[in-house]
Amino acid sequence: MKEVEKLTGMVIKVAPVGEMDKRLVILTKERGKITAFARGARRPGNQLMGISRPFAFGQFSLYEGRDSYSLRSADISNYFEDLALDMEGTCYGSYFLELVDFYARENEDATGLLKLLYQSVRALLKPALKNELVQRVFELKAMVLNGEYTEVPPRPVSDSANYAWEYVIASPAEHLYTFTLTEEVLEEFARCVEMNKKRFIDREFHSLEILQTMMEIKVLK
Repeated sequence: MKEVEKLTGMVIKVAPVGEMDKRLVILTKERGKITAFARGARRPGNQLMGISRPFAFGQFSLYEGRDSYSLRSADISNYFEDLALDMEGTCYGSYFLELVDFYARENEDATGLLKLLYQSVRALLKPALKNELVQRVFELKAMVLNGEYTEVPPRPVSDSANYAWEYVIASPAEHLYTFTLTEEVLEEFARCVEMNKKRFIDREFHSLEILQTMMEIKVLK
């Protein structure tokens, strides 16, 4: 009988397979990005239906196969259900999942990236924080974890924007979302993060395109 392996992580991608199954991509602390099949997860009443959805965070019990895992069960500690009630927040969160999928690798310690993802999704649920600030902090810290950043902003900025940049680089995920910025400083900070992205990330993100379209419609209204 195969031994059950327990991994802590978050579901970052879900796709249907066959008539009743799902293919999951899970970012795990211990094994990095893994693929797991949830057999029967699309069948009404199946115990895997609720746990095999994006943003589900907890401890997953899996059987390891040659190229993938089979999901047996999970102890989910946070479904982030409130995020589903906020279309804008869901779009930001979906972009975070897509960026993490881009950065994560198999068979590597992903503790830092998983903590960043978890704290960033939590931050989207805090009314006091602007979603754009959460996005830019998340992007910069993700690049920092991958070694793709500069110690100082890529262009001259105000002292406040410079401090925000240095703070994000140096702070652990648990302390990232403890500050706010004025509209003017946020604009400076965002511009610098965007410049850093264009320098290091050569990819378009579908979820970000949807988010940008939504923001443009929101401005027009």
